[in-house]
Amino acid sequence: MSMLTPPGMGGKYRITGDVYPRMRRPHRRRRIILAAAASVVVLGAAGWGTLQLVDVFSGDEGKKTTAGKQADCKPAPKATTPPVAALPKPGQITVNVYNATPRSGLAKTTADELKKRGFKVGKVGNAPAAFDKKVPGAGLLLGAPTATKGAFPVLGTQLKGATTKTDTRGTADVDLIIGTAFKTLTPKTAADAALVALTKPAPVPTGKC
Repeated sequence: MSMLTPPGMGGKYRITGDVYPRMRRPHRRRRIILAAAASVVVLGAAGWGTLQLVDVFSGDEGKKTTAGKQADCKPAPKATTPPVAALPKPGQITVNVYNATPRSGLAKTTADELKKRGFKVGKVGNAPAAFDKKVPGAGLLLGAPTATKGAFPVLGTQLKGATTKTDTRGTADVDLIIGTAFKTLTPKTAADAALVALTKPAPVPTGKC
């Protein structure tokens, strides 16, 4: 029996020889567990880094898109009303009514109607030879150059289709020369609405998104 054999143990439990195995716990399972844990940590770190990169790039793109929209689309300002030039009222306009047609009585009836609508009436009669039977339209408004932005627009609301012309007069009165196509003045309700539109134009919206 070898000296390495414990007392009472023989047979298959007998240890012979000069070298005996070392009694150590196996390390293979521990290595597997450590390797698996390390893999989980590495995968987690890689996933977190990927998410951070995605957030950075998507965040920058989102900011750029939002900034671009804000630059291109500005809130529309409130509608503005264009300034209106001070126009004379009908009572401040003196109208001379002349008949350039072969029909008699048109100058007087037209002058009477204009007077009812608040205009001042000056001379009434037949048109001068320069215009007699030479006004093809509904009528002609004739006055000084200053009338183009004063009396003409106001008086024009009373006769649709009337044309305008200026002369060298130095007075503020205006001539209404009735033409061959004249039938009647614009109905009062429509003329009144046109006067309101002159003094109170509709607001003009500016800037759309």
